[in-house]
Amino acid sequence: GQTGAGDDDAAVGPPRPPAGAAAAADGAADGANDLVGPPRPAAADEDDAEPGMVGPPRPAADSDESEDDDDAEQEEAEEEDPYQLPIGHEVTLQGHERAVSCLDIEHSGNRLVSGSLDYTLRIFDFNGMKSDLRSFRELTPSDGHPVLAVSWSPSGEAFMCVTGSAQPRFYDRDGKLLGECARGDMYIRDMKNTKGHITACSGGCWHPIDRHTAVTSSEDGTVRIWDANHILQKTVVRPSTPSASRVGVTTCAYNSDGKLLAAGMMDGTLQVWGVGGKFGTSAAVGIVLPPSAQMVEKQGWSYVSRPNQIMRKAHEAQSEISSLAFSQDDRLLASRSTDGSLKLWDLRAFKSPLAAWHDLPTNYATTNVTFSPDERLLLTGTGAVGPAAAAAGGSGGAVVFVDVRELREVRRVGMPSSVAAVLWHARLNQIFAGVGDKRGGATRVLYDTSSSERGALLAVGRAPRQASSFDAGLPLVIKTPHALPMYREDTGRKRSRDKARQDPIKSRKPDPGASAGMGRAGRIGATGGTLLTQHLLKTRGKLQSVDSEMDPREAILRHANTKDPHISMLTAAYAKTQPTPVFAEPEPDDEDD
Repeated sequence: GQTGAGDDDAAVGPPRPPAGAAAAADGAADGANDLVGPPRPAAADEDDAEPGMVGPPRPAADSDESEDDDDAEQEEAEEEDPYQLPIGHEVTLQGHERAVSCLDIEHSGNRLVSGSLDYTLRIFDFNGMKSDLRSFRELTPSDGHPVLAVSWSPSGEAFMCVTGSAQPRFYDRDGKLLGECARGDMYIRDMKNTKGHITACSGGCWHPIDRHTAVTSSEDGTVRIWDANHILQKTVVRPSTPSASRVGVTTCAYNSDGKLLAAGMMDGTLQVWGVGGKFGTSAAVGIVLPPSAQMVEKQGWSYVSRPNQIMRKAHEAQSEISSLAFSQDDRLLASRSTDGSLKLWDLRAFKSPLAAWHDLPTNYATTNVTFSPDERLLLTGTGAVGPAAAAAGGSGGAVVFVDVRELREVRRVGMPSSVAAVLWHARLNQIFAGVGDKRGGATRVLYDTSSSERGALLAVGRAPRQASSFDAGLPLVIKTPHALPMYREDTGRKRSRDKARQDPIKSRKPDPGASAGMGRAGRIGATGGTLLTQHLLKTRGKLQSVDSEMDPREAILRHANTKDPHISMLTAAYAKTQPTPVFAEPEPDDEDD
């Protein structure tokens, strides 16, 4: 039979909820037992710090005091070292056999280039370097000439290398040679008419902003600005000299924006040029043009001589000014010299130095000076000089820190040997010092684990892979030259070739000529016989062969009487008339009366 729609036993679907649930939904005061879903969290005070509270625990009430303690510790550290020098840790980049004379790091801090007096330069890549701190590229720019200066381009895609030769070189970041500067004509007296340096270079640097411009200095008395893209000369700067004699330029430097150019002379003079805007006049003005047949190329470069600022006798004469450095505001100029002095100049009153420090001896003419990233300190290197230092191998250098505001020396960090190059990189917050002597050279990196980043820190934690007993390589095969396929002989045809070589017709053996011996039918050496004419030529017209000739003495003695050795062929005629030989008696010498 059919059932009614209102019958509960025949209802289709899940059972209906109990009546208590509907009542709980309508009334908020119903008990929690009839509530559908998980139980609500227990009510708690907002300030209650019991373990059952939802969320992270609130900071303690004395958290402000802990922050104050951290600030106090930081203030104590600043009181101990107010300059926050990153000198807590040190690593060494080995590789050079002589002192490291120069170094530079690209702006990003990924690669370092170091030059040495052993005629080589090395490129270090911090991103790919292991804890053994080895360079990935070694170059010899100019064999027999020490590396005096290296400088990265502002873009970091190339660097310039200045050696003791007259031709600086440009390399890309991987060490591939891009080009070499031209060498000038040494027979031209006026240096503005030469297309390059004619004597040894002394220094150089890249433009701080323009990646297509670089500058070099030389002992020929000029500073030359180069087009690094085409490696051509752009401007010849000839410093002003008191006489017509040629004075060598020992160093040159740009300011922070490249609008000022400074140079140091061998006579102790400092000169500064403003290179912003139109700089110089054409070097072809006033030149007597040679005939067209002798004109190789046009003089497309410019020429400058008169400086904007000049300071005579800034350092001792005949002592090389090894380095110059501008401040960011272009107000201060620091100069370092081999006379053992470091001087700070104010370009607004370029008459006398603001301060001078004289107890800074150095062994190398490339010792540089540089500002710290905040320009509060000046950094330079020193070396031990004198007979005692020479006996000790030249050891005892240091990195010197000078306060620019207080104008006093504040710190010295000792090094095992003389320091020739110093650099404080702003991004890495690491100090790089090129040290060395005649026994070896290295680049020492000073850093702090808390304030320094990247650079040497990337390589310190990368230990090189250790050799394992399970390592298996290819077997070593030693091959002799004749074992290679190209030199291997076919043994099957060797006998036939040797037999054909003995045949004069197959081997096409040439006629031996007169040195072959006897011959017949007009050919010498062909048969055992010979012609009469050939016989007479060989015997030189004699009846006996030349080959049968004997020694004349033996030919005479064979006719002598062999029974009596004292009887010879010449004395046989006197055997009967004078059997006993009569010899002449020596006559006494006439004595003086």
